[in-house]
Amino acid sequence: MPSNENWFCLRSQPKHEHIAAAHLRKLPVVEVFLPRVRFQRPTRQRLAWATEALFPGYLFARFDWHDSLRRVQAARGVAGVVHFGPRWPVIADGIIEDLKRAVGTEELHTIPAVLQPGDAVEIAETPMRGLRAVVSRVMPGRERVALLLDFLGRQTAVEVPINFVVKEGDARERMFPPKA
Repeated sequence: MPSNENWFCLRSQPKHEHIAAAHLRKLPVVEVFLPRVRFQRPTRQRLAWATEALFPGYLFARFDWHDSLRRVQAARGVAGVVHFGPRWPVIADGIIEDLKRAVGTEELHTIPAVLQPGDAVEIAETPMRGLRAVVSRVMPGRERVALLLDFLGRQTAVEVPINFVVKEGDARERMFPPKA
């Protein structure tokens, strides 16, 4: 007997993707996929690891639309199933499989802080916290990085531990860089 289950995109309540996924996983007729990224971000005191949904406000669920739609929509954390008027678009299995390969089996992809000369960074620790700079040299053996920063109207070279800086830009963009 053919399966009537398809993948759908679900909208979650703000910052509740993980809550929606947890409640949907309790339903035996629903398969859930919530791709997330883990990356370092500067905070007021230091550099900290952050985990966010790859697609903020959205997650994916595979279920039989006719039998399970109401239960899925009523799950805690779910704002609704994405639809356009009377049209309820399904997501091809191949797209979900590609995302699973990119993110990994644990639905979590850690984005390493790989720095290259020319990268724009923000200093996240030391009294220079919050200043923006450009990487001039990476010294992996010493676990340090040389930076050029504009300070008091002139360019200044400084060296800091590599874990004191964070690469600027969106973590999701680093996972799926634009194609040239």
